[in-house]
Amino acid sequence: QVQLVESGGGLVQAGGSVRLSCVASGRTVSNYVLGWFRQAVGKEREFVAAISWSSISTRYAESVKGRFTISRDNAKNTVYLQMNSLKPEDTAVYYCAAKPGPFTRVVDGLYDYWGQGTQVTVSS
Repeated sequence: QVQLVESGGGLVQAGGSVRLSCVASGRTVSNYVLGWFRQAVGKEREFVAAISWSSISTRYAESVKGRFTISRDNAKNTVYLQMNSLKPEDTAVYYCAAKPGPFTRVVDGLYDYWGQGTQVTVSS
């Protein structure tokens, strides 16, 4: 079993930055893909970014490319999401997720473990 706990969310003005963290416990996730998803009120959960276990491969949603950066520290069992140039449409609950295997994927059903989520609100 893997437990994921996100932190770092909050209220930020448009154009600002926030860094989310997600710490994994229960077992090492060094051989897992780690990803971030988000869900806004009234919308379906959507893929944001993912990173392979070696950090060689990363994948981003088109809507966040050039603004968000995903990274991980396997020694700390932690994945990060640096979010810059935030927009009001980035407002959502952000979830950390983990999937076994080497390939980054955008389908949430392929991820086995999920955190409880952290709210990010971007004011205009």
